[in-house]
Amino acid sequence: MKKTLFIVICVCVSVSRCAAQDKPVAADGMIVGVDKTALSILISCEAIPGYMDAMEMQFKVRSATVLDGLRPGVTVHFAMANSGAEMFADDIQIVRKVNGEAEPAEAARLEVLRRAVNPATSRKAVEVGQEVPDFALIDQEHKEIHFSQFRGKVVALTFGYSRCPNPNYCFRLSNNLALLQRRFSGPKSKELMLITVLMDPANDQAEALTAYAEAWKADPATWHFLTGPVEQVRNVAALFGMNFWNDEGFLTHSFRTAVVDRDGRLVANLEGNQFTAKQLGDVVESVLDGKTRDADAAGKR
Repeated sequence: MKKTLFIVICVCVSVSRCAAQDKPVAADGMIVGVDKTALSILISCEAIPGYMDAMEMQFKVRSATVLDGLRPGVTVHFAMANSGAEMFADDIQIVRKVNGEAEPAEAARLEVLRRAVNPATSRKAVEVGQEVPDFALIDQEHKEIHFSQFRGKVVALTFGYSRCPNPNYCFRLSNNLALLQRRFSGPKSKELMLITVLMDPANDQAEALTAYAEAWKADPATWHFLTGPVEQVRNVAALFGMNFWNDEGFLTHSFRTAVVDRDGRLVANLEGNQFTAKQLGDVVESVLDGKTRDADAAGKR
């Protein structure tokens, strides 16, 4: 009798655990790739304490309409559902993370004011899927660099300046590229180009520019720190929807990190600084492996 009771208890516990595992689990992550033909998405998931570490996972979706508006770099909240041998992403919601920190909030207010005072100064940013126009700036080796010379490579680009006092701003965005340089240090390093555009040309010139690049242990063959006349830098920033203002020697600016494919098309334009270096790296790796391009092509057939 006791043995039978023990078996019944074990079966009940086992069924209880299975039921718990089959219940949808709330999750957050960044879209890495979309395959409309296979009705699947690749997501760089954030860690779920007590359940799973941060990892990249493939999910099925229930219908093609669910994929509308999803593209690499988009942050989502969703329900992770186990259905037999497949994992599904249900109830997908696009999340626009609003950065409440003082500097990006102030940059947004200044941009609204600038457009209201002088609408003619507004510059249209490149949209995802469009080709990034060519531009030329000077790098840490004092060479003129044209963006078009990186055709055939995947480019990860961000903005910053060497005297930025907040470690969560320029330092964090440049550190993301430093971690990319480390992650793709093997054969893929020849296929990837990193760019940091310095937006304080009055101070980030010549030796200062070189010193800043050396501080990040940047390989000049794969990571360019670019600057030039302030209006040229401002025009480049506008291509990616980024803006900055000089405020008594320091800059008020927004945050942007872009990923461009081998054909010079903008694949992702990440706003803010709340994504992780791993998520950025997962997007870059997807583009390097051609998954993003293949998914786009499949969706258009």
